[in-house]
Amino acid sequence: MDKMPKWADVVLIPLISLLLAAILSALVILAIGENPAEAVNLMVTGALGSTYGWGYTLYYATNFMFTGLAVAVAFHARMFNIGGEGQAMLGGLGVAIVCLYVDWPHWSIALLAACAASMMFGAAWAAIPAYLQAKRGSHIVITTIMFNFIAAAFLNYMLVNVMRPEGSMDPATARFSETVHLPTLHELLAPIGINFSKAAPANISLLVAILACFVVWALIWRTRLGYEIRSYGKTETGAVYAGISPVRITIVAMLISGALAGLMAINNVMGEAERLVLNSTEGAGFIGIAVALMGRSHPFGVFLAAILFGFLYQGGAELALWTSIPRELIVVIQALVILFTGALDNMVRTPLEKLFLSLRKGST
Repeated sequence: MDKMPKWADVVLIPLISLLLAAILSALVILAIGENPAEAVNLMVTGALGSTYGWGYTLYYATNFMFTGLAVAVAFHARMFNIGGEGQAMLGGLGVAIVCLYVDWPHWSIALLAACAASMMFGAAWAAIPAYLQAKRGSHIVITTIMFNFIAAAFLNYMLVNVMRPEGSMDPATARFSETVHLPTLHELLAPIGINFSKAAPANISLLVAILACFVVWALIWRTRLGYEIRSYGKTETGAVYAGISPVRITIVAMLISGALAGLMAINNVMGEAERLVLNSTEGAGFIGIAVALMGRSHPFGVFLAAILFGFLYQGGAELALWTSIPRELIVVIQALVILFTGALDNMVRTPLEKLFLSLRKGST
């Protein structure tokens, strides 16, 4: 029998952890001489008070959905994929190649091709760490984080020496043609009478990210492969006894994880920048770890956690713009959220388990 209801594990514990992080964040804001209530009001207004703010919040959230799902799939197979950053960088390279060197008649066809290319490049970058983990026992955390640096160096070389337009000093590709520009939320919502900000970068990639949440949910909980991934993640010995190959599951789960991280590039490379630039991922691969932790590796939880971190990103930008609160404070808040939802999870979980056990005994 479970020590606490499922809803408490999925909803109540993250909410309490978030509340504790908010309280500590308020104390930090007080310590630097600012008013926490005014700071929260400015964050909410800047991130959610207009369609412009919502556009940026949803843009960031879209990135975090992809990387959060990537980390979540690896988590289910008991692996810690810290390579989402590098896999997303290589996914961007795949998107750039498809968009620059193929003449597409319409953005919809280009989007399908870009999705396929970004997933292939992201999966390929995850394949070597997956093989080393499965066949050689090299720890996935070490190899994936090393591959982030290799990806950054490789992308720098490609942008400076191969793909940079002649005469340009900017380490970036040429801009994609207008035929592959993705429709923004303004263009998608205007036909139904919703006046969304033209300046906001949120685009149709958001719908792809939501679709990815449904696909990952169906994969993990409604397919044989998903059952094998979860079984292996719960107990390797039991999975092997049931005939599940650890090598196969390790490699397949990492390929799926890398593909999801690479898919992020359709949002930031194809949808927003409309070209490939250095550091286009902006740390989204690492934020995906926090998103997966807070979302309990469930696609719906990942969706909600991605919205939260999108809010923190956009709200933090507004704080840095209109107050003396440094932008780095948002990193502190994110770190506190990660601390309470990850490292200090048992600090919240254990008292709640005792509470529910005592309530259960009292009712019998």
